[in-house]
Amino acid sequence: MPMNELRAISIFVRAAELGSLRKAAAALDISPQAASQALALLEQHLDARLFHRTTRAMSLTDEGRQFLEEAQPSLVGLERAMRGAKRAKDEFAGPLRIVGPRSTFQHILWRLLDEFCTQHPGIQPDVQLEDRVGSWVEDRVDVGFRLGSSTHEGVIARRLFPVQLVTCGSQAYFDRQGAPDSVSALQSHRCSVYRNPGTGKVVPWRFKVGNDLIEQPVVPAIHTNDEALELQAVLSGRVLGQLAGVTAAPYIRSGQLIPVLSDYMPEHYSYFVYFGSRSSQPARARAFIDLAVKRLTNNREYVLSAKELRGGSRARPPG
Repeated sequence: MPMNELRAISIFVRAAELGSLRKAAAALDISPQAASQALALLEQHLDARLFHRTTRAMSLTDEGRQFLEEAQPSLVGLERAMRGAKRAKDEFAGPLRIVGPRSTFQHILWRLLDEFCTQHPGIQPDVQLEDRVGSWVEDRVDVGFRLGSSTHEGVIARRLFPVQLVTCGSQAYFDRQGAPDSVSALQSHRCSVYRNPGTGKVVPWRFKVGNDLIEQPVVPAIHTNDEALELQAVLSGRVLGQLAGVTAAPYIRSGQLIPVLSDYMPEHYSYFVYFGSRSSQPARARAFIDLAVKRLTNNREYVLSAKELRGGSRARPPG
C-alpha cells in the first residue's frame, strides 16, 4: 500500500473517532486543507462517499461505517508494528549480524565482542567468518570486516589498521638454511604456501619492489588452508612463511620468529569495517561500529614498528 493511501486512511479513521476533520488534522499535526484533500482523494480512489458533511457537522455514511469497521483494526496493528520497529532500532538488545574473514581476524573480533557483550548483555551476536566476500543484502549484515575496502554499493567503509605481510622464520630454520638476502633468493628456500579456503586458490607471496607490487614464486614445502597450521609450521623451523602482521607480531616480539626481507614488505593492505547508512542502523550496530573504530584504528598492537621489523639482523647464519 502506498504511503499516501495509508496516510489518508489514518486521517479518515481519526476523523471518524473525533467526529471532526479539523480535530483529526490537529491530532496528526497537518493542516485542515491537507486533511480535506487527502480524504477527498481516498473517497475518489474508493469511488465511495465516506462522510456526510456540512459546515457544522459530519457523520459516517453506510459505506464509511463499513470501511471503518474493517480498516480500524488493521490500522491499529500497523501503528503498533511501526512503534515496535522504531523501539527495536533504539534498543541495545537483540541480534547483531557480523561478517568477517576467517584468516587472521578471529582473536581480534573476539576481543571486541567480549567487551561489547559485557557492556550490553542483551546482545546476541550472529557471526559468520569466511574468506569469501558475500552479499551484503542476502547475508543481512549489520557490520562487516574485510581486508581491503568493500565494493558493495551503498556501503560505507572505515579504515582500521594496515595489514603487513611479514616474511619470517624461526632461528632453528636459519641455523639450518640461512636467511634469504633477496626476494629472488627465496627460490632456494623451503616455504609455506597458503590456500584460500573460499576459492581454493594458492595465495602468492607478494613484495614491494620500488613502487611496484610483485608476486614472487616460491618452492612450497607445505600447502595449507589453515592459518593456525601454517603458523605452527613456521614456528617449528620447518619452513619460512609470509604471515599477516597481526598473526606474526606477538611471536616476533617474543623472539620466537624473526622477520627478513622487511625492506620489501608490501604496504598495500588494510583492514576495514564496513556498514550501511548510519541513519537506518539499529543503535546496537552503531555502538559496535564505534567500539571497533575506537579500539582498532591504527592499533599499534597489531602493527609492527620499523625497529621490530629490522629484527632480521638477529638471524644467525648457519654453522
